[in-house]
Amino acid sequence: MKIAIVSDMHIGYERFSDDAIRQATAAMELANKVADAVIIPGDVFDKRAPKPDVIAQAINLFREMSERRWNAKVMEFRSATAKSFVDVPIVAISGTHERTAAGKDNALNLLGLAGLLVDTSEATTILEKDGERVAVFGFGGISEERVRDQLRNLDPKPVQGIFSIFMFHQSVYEILPFSDEFIHYEELPKGFDLYVDGHIHSRIEHTVHGKPFLIPGSTVLTQLKDGEQGAKGFYLFDTQKRSYEFVPIESRPFVVKELDFKGASPRELKERCEREIDEISKKHNNPIVRVKLTGTIASGFGSADMPLQELINRYSNSLVLDLDSSKLVDTQVEKGILEVREAKGGGSSVREMGVSMLLSRMKEEGLDSKIRVSDLFTVLSSESKKEKVLAEAMELLEQG
Repeated sequence: MKIAIVSDMHIGYERFSDDAIRQATAAMELANKVADAVIIPGDVFDKRAPKPDVIAQAINLFREMSERRWNAKVMEFRSATAKSFVDVPIVAISGTHERTAAGKDNALNLLGLAGLLVDTSEATTILEKDGERVAVFGFGGISEERVRDQLRNLDPKPVQGIFSIFMFHQSVYEILPFSDEFIHYEELPKGFDLYVDGHIHSRIEHTVHGKPFLIPGSTVLTQLKDGEQGAKGFYLFDTQKRSYEFVPIESRPFVVKELDFKGASPRELKERCEREIDEISKKHNNPIVRVKLTGTIASGFGSADMPLQELINRYSNSLVLDLDSSKLVDTQVEKGILEVREAKGGGSSVREMGVSMLLSRMKEEGLDSKIRVSDLFTVLSSESKKEKVLAEAMELLEQG
């Protein structure tokens, strides 16, 4: 059986709403041509409570797909609490963007109730084609701190004798090592033939418990991260050959460009940005372009002087431009940073540098050189309340 793994459609994503529905449609239409069934590991919708027109978009898409001919069909649905109303082999779980309070229906669940797909969250769906059966256990997206307990409660197991897939929608520590609450590869249930995850928008291939682990990434760009520059699409997995391939779809190009400046004036920055963006525009049709501006701007200018909005407006009809100026600083700020680094590199601590600066300033003001500058610096850098700091500082000055 050939199974298309299509994830994170984010229908209703406001910034690129047209891209979201167009590329979700492209993925499903292509999947219908090359696959026997489709599994969707979460985030069909972008919001937990999508607007009526967004729900209508999804209904229209999945109604069209449910009416098409598929080579596989749903033979069995195993759940303690839910029911399946269709034998169309479009099997999905809810993602974190669709998560609602426990026991409450969500937007993905509504598509299942309407008979447009099978919501296999916390359930097992068995597909069949020409006598071959495939089981899909779904684990819908939940808050990270609940994942381990919920897995223990559900205790998901592969179905003996048939190809079994564990499909979930969570952060994984080995991919995103930011929190101990994220589940580890080794904590995923054992015995399955294929592990499929959503949630992460970049394509990932790995191995878990000796079996393939796949994340197809999103079908639409949402995060503007470097890792999303690759093609959008889905995985096509062949259960007989135990092999897979990535199938790209037609999607809007995404290009990231980093430009470094050295004491640039607003005009210099604007002209260089225009040259680079024009080159990108020649190579790609209606792309999304993220330009990272780094380095320094000329003395006398601040970030407010940079013509960023002017650049965005200029290209508004030919591409989507995102300018990141968070790492662009003026030369005075850079000089101060370098001075601190040089002081530390030369064996001086930040405290020593501060004491030295305070002493220099006191001399400029003609204050008594007998004042204990080191003690005064300690008082002034204290985190005590302002009134206490001032009182102690005045006491030292009077003693001097």
